[in-house]
Amino acid sequence: MITVIDYGAGNLASVAGALTFLGEKSVTACGADEIARADKLILPGVGAFGECMKKLRAASLDEAIIGAVKRGTPLLGICLGLQLLFERSYEFGEHEGLGLLPGEVRKINAGGLPLPHIAWTSIDVRGGRLLRGIESGEFFYFVHSYCAHAAEERDEAATADYGETFTAVAERDNVFGTQFHPEKSGSRGLAILKNFIAV
Repeated sequence: MITVIDYGAGNLASVAGALTFLGEKSVTACGADEIARADKLILPGVGAFGECMKKLRAASLDEAIIGAVKRGTPLLGICLGLQLLFERSYEFGEHEGLGLLPGEVRKINAGGLPLPHIAWTSIDVRGGRLLRGIESGEFFYFVHSYCAHAAEERDEAATADYGETFTAVAERDNVFGTQFHPEKSGSRGLAILKNFIAV
């Protein structure tokens, strides 16, 4: 059973639909107690970093997520959910994140390419459990204007390029994240979700 965190800013329906397609039961949770009891957690995200962190803090979900991770609960952040895993973001000011991974989030230095980055883009795979069976050069669906830069190379399971190189997949112990949307990335995205289910 996977718990999808609902803090009023997530793309819940498509994530739940993908999990159902894979035969995995899921529930949504908007309370700290529900997060504390979860076997696995998915943190989706749509919107601005600062506003999403404000919503998490208002419901004490930030502390619940951090506590769950410390107890060993696997956590997958998707899109903005990946960015929230890091220490800080510079989207519309400076905002503190969950601090589960060292690094920061900055506007994509797109070098004249249009923003937001909305495209099927290939990734360069470095390893990790989440990307088991996924090879460099495979394409996934990205929608974002800001991107994460992991401070430590060991946390970067894959990178992607759009004007600059950025963290496409993060992984450390029981913390995982994808900048792209696996639930919208066809069979390869479903394979990543299946890998998370198997963690």
